[in-house]
Parts: sequence; C-alpha cells; structure tokens
Amino acid sequence: MTRLRFLLPFFIIAAFATIANAHGVDDATKRFLLENQGVAIVPFLYIGAKHMVTGYDHLLFLVGVIFFLYRNKDVLIYVSFFTIGHSLTLLLGVLAEIRFNPYMIDAIIGLSVVYKGFDNLGGFKRLLGYQPNTKAAVLIFGLFHGFGLATKLQEFEMPAEGLLANLIAFNVGVEFGQFIALGAVLIAISYWRRSRSFLRMAATTNLLLMSGGFLLIGYQIAGYFVSKG
Repeated sequence: MTRLRFLLPFFIIAAFATIANAHGVDDATKRFLLENQGVAIVPFLYIGAKHMVTGYDHLLFLVGVIFFLYRNKDVLIYVSFFTIGHSLTLLLGVLAEIRFNPYMIDAIIGLSVVYKGFDNLGGFKRLLGYQPNTKAAVLIFGLFHGFGLATKLQEFEMPAEGLLANLIAFNVGVEFGQFIALGAVLIAISYWRRSRSFLRMAATTNLLLMSGGFLLIGYQIAGYFVSKG
C-alpha cells in the first residue's frame, strides 16, 4: 500500500501521457463536424466532453492548479476562474473568427503547465521575491486554453446556422468532461495526501509537470517550423 501511494504521482502523469495521441480530433468526429448542418446539441455535448477528458494539456494544467488546494471552496474558485477564461475565448474565437496559429497557442498552453509547476515549487517567490497573483494567472491562461479549443473548431469551417447553440453545447460538454476528469484527479490526490509521501514527493511531481509542459512546448514549436517548411 505504501509503495502504491509512493508511485501515485507517476501514475497520474503517465495516465495523461498515454492518452496524448487521443487528444486530436478522430476521423468520425472530423466527418461529423465537416458534414453537420444546423443545431446538433447532443453530438456537440459529447464532442466537448470527449475533448476535455482526452485533453491532457488542459488536465495537466488543472492538476497543477489544484495540487496544493485542500479546501473544496478553493478548488471551486480556481476552477471557476479557469472556466470563465476558456469559455469566453472559445465563444469569442469562433464567433468573431479570431484566428491564431494553433501550434503557438498550444505551445502557450504547454507554458501554462510549466508556469503552474514552477509556481507550486515556490519558484517565483525565490526568483522575484514575491508571489504573482495565482487567480489572475489561472484566468489569463484559461483565456489561452479557450483559444486552443477554438482553433480546433475553426479548422472545420462550421456553418453559421445553429453555430451559437452548437458552441454552447460544446462548451457545456467541455465543462462536463472537466468535472469528470477533475473529480477523478481530486479523489486520487485526496487519497495520496493521507500518506507521508505526499509532501516528500510534491516537488518531484511538480518537476514532472514542468517536464511535461516543456515537452508540449517543444513538440508544438517543432510542429510550427515543420508546417512552415
């Protein structure tokens, strides 16, 4: 049992790594998005939930956000800031046709994972002598995560008919998927916190988060230059 608790942070990180290839849009979803006409609430709810559950980059950031939050009230506040941020830019990005390079947006999302891991390690206080506002950081990075979601949908040039309703359904699905994934992570972390290994392994876990973020950044920057070539 002690060994299982000791290995729990590695299982959490590895679980997200193994679904990395699932984060893209699968062929069936691509066909649906390209062929769909009009309002389709249930399919967009499903697509949104599926995207979030397999969205390892979003989930790694949220793991960093809730890692040292012990009260449910604090978890709710921080996740709400993230939700407000990504909901705004998801809707705005698609409806106003605000376009960004998807590789650069996803690289910034990777940076958000690095930022939160570094923040959890107390790096900013040591480096700058003060602690940046964590709620503001979660909100700002939430905006970029929303643009990341928007770029995925913009690739399919969805018809204007029923677009707002479908986007709202997609966003609700994202929140539902986030609730499921985050609930599982909270249960795992709450269980882990009961053991002495939690504080002992906290620094290692956040270093792993940072490493995952750097890998995401490198992957996206490489993709950017390959796409330009």
